Amino acid sequence: MITYTSQGTAVPSIPKRATSAWVRQVAASHGFAVGEIAYIFCNDEKILEVNRQYLHHDYYTDIITFDYTEGRIINGDIFISLDTVGSNSRQLNTSYEEELYRVIIHGVLHLCGINDKGPGERQLMEQAENDALAMRQNAGK
Repeated sequence: MITYTSQGTAVPSIPKRATSAWVRQVAASHGFAVGEIAYIFCNDEKILEVNRQYLHHDYYTDIITFDYTEGRIINGDIFISLDTVGSNSRQLNTSYEEELYRVIIHGVLHLCGINDKGPGERQLMEQAENDALAMRQNAGK
């Protein structure tokens, strides 16, 4: 089950059923099934609070993924700061919608075991994101 909630902001206007189907398709393309994923959309202050409390990091970020995956079933809580998604879309000169979907799938890719902090990992993550976004486009949104 995939859920969409918010804290301190509204849930973005996305087609939840189509987005959930896309998330399942991307997970399957990496050999995983979806168990329970909770998307929690929030503002910058909430994500900073979560980052400080659980990860002991004192900075803003666009996404924090808590991974509860067991075997080939992905499970997790994914916090997404809509404030940072907006500022990133302006900095990267992309649409808000494209950046939002990139971040939505970024968390799923982390649950599938793709990292982006080590040498060469960022390029692998970006390619996986681009492949996933292409799947969404090909599915007709």
